[in-house]
Amino acid sequence: MQRLLRNRELLLAVIIILMIAAFATRAKGFAGPSNLGGIFNDTSILIILALGQMTVILTKSIDLSVAANLAFTGVAVAMTNAAFPGTPLAVLIVMAIAIGAILGGINGFLVWALRIPPIVVTLGTLTIYRGMAFVLSGGSWVNAHQMTPSFLNVPRTVVLGLPILAWIAVLIVFAIWFVLTRTPFGRSAYAAGGNPVAAVYAGIDVGRARFLAFVLSGALAGLCGYLWVSRYAVAYVDIASGFELDSVAACVIGGISIAGGIGSVIGTVLGALFLGVIKNALPVIGISPFAQMGISGVVIVLAVVFNARAERKRGRIILRDRAARDTAKEVSV
Repeated sequence: MQRLLRNRELLLAVIIILMIAAFATRAKGFAGPSNLGGIFNDTSILIILALGQMTVILTKSIDLSVAANLAFTGVAVAMTNAAFPGTPLAVLIVMAIAIGAILGGINGFLVWALRIPPIVVTLGTLTIYRGMAFVLSGGSWVNAHQMTPSFLNVPRTVVLGLPILAWIAVLIVFAIWFVLTRTPFGRSAYAAGGNPVAAVYAGIDVGRARFLAFVLSGALAGLCGYLWVSRYAVAYVDIASGFELDSVAACVIGGISIAGGIGSVIGTVLGALFLGVIKNALPVIGISPFAQMGISGVVIVLAVVFNARAERKRGRIILRDRAARDTAKEVSV
């Protein structure tokens, strides 16, 4: 039991399983394979967006512009598809990722070169990117009949029981895991957030690590822009409104420390799935949207408190062990 409480990811997985079992008693078929596959598919975009957010948070920053980035990119590629229907889908996807990366790079540059606090930068660009989406679209919508069938149908195509959208999320999960655990950038991201001063002495460019984290987050937001408009077959200024908070919530629930340097990919995925299960289950059992917001808020606050207590306890253990080693040295002398 103590091991379960110490292992955040395992504990969260058990909680999700218990939630599914509890909701299944109120809604027949909720725990069925088709419904669970649907929940994962519904949560896929949040998973991708949260993984980008996680990378930024690991460097002791935050990106509140990811949803606005998604909206602008989604509107841009949808309008391009409507205006030039002969454009290959691969070109549109690359375009979405490139636009997202550029918008993320703007955030990273302002944080790195001008040393403006990330929360201030991304609060500003959140509004700017939404405004850019409005200017680009003129406030009008791009509807399904204006988009080509290939643009709309590819992410919805079912392969081995799951839509391609869900498989894209799976591939992104493994790609981010590899980047963060097997590459110099990943090690730099953890070091930049865990102890920036020590990272500098170790030769790590903390500013560059944060810049690259913002670029990666922006690129994933750009990809989500295409996935969103193709899945829901509509593009307008306010798409994904509030998703920046959901991405942060998924990270916090998954054990990513807002102070930086602590967290895992599997924790972020489980945090997103936790939110996905709640958002899919509460309407089924008759909970109002306002109550859903309150429940989600309580969960986020509890997760922050849990993280803070765990980090304090970890800090006390490190100090205790160090004190024990110092005492042992004194005794031996």
